[in-house]
Amino acid sequence: MDSREKILERVQKNQPAASALPLLNSYGTKSSESIQKFVRSLGNIGGTAIDAMSWNEIDSYLRERFPSPARRISLIQQLGSIDFGSDSEKNPRTFENVSVSILAGEFAVAENGAIWITEADMGDRVLPFICEHLVLVVHASAVHESMHDAYDHLDSSNHNFGTFIAGPSKTADIEQSLVLGAHGPKTLTVFLLHA
Repeated sequence: MDSREKILERVQKNQPAASALPLLNSYGTKSSESIQKFVRSLGNIGGTAIDAMSWNEIDSYLRERFPSPARRISLIQQLGSIDFGSDSEKNPRTFENVSVSILAGEFAVAENGAIWITEADMGDRVLPFICEHLVLVVHASAVHESMHDAYDHLDSSNHNFGTFIAGPSKTADIEQSLVLGAHGPKTLTVFLLHA
């Protein structure tokens, strides 16, 4: 018996006793505490959460915060016209001067401030990453407490691409200084719609 076989035999003899895997209960908690926790989590990672009671309230805020001539692309019908050229799918470079992307998030996660968006809500995969300012709208009733809850709600069969977005782009690699917007959006604003 060579040394390899001896080592493997010892490893086999010293295995711990088998034990049953723990049951993962669905947390399923949704409350105003989840919303407050999401607001805190998002703030801690550089984003801003705003409660909104109507689409008009969101639209007014966006018009004031990002006035013309800022190029806004909204893929949410309730928030104005869709500035989305027919050739955009062929050439993503048409988005290089986008100031604000306004997209719908499917749900949010309170524990880490992340928002789940899919390709269907993006229009183009590059859009949430190439703009200067990213705005996401999520229904307040779709804030889940934890990533366990979030993964219970994912359905990958309906889309080819989806991602969690948490906060604006940031890096601290250069001289250990935190830089927002180094390789993506400078700001992330999330509207929690209560309507």
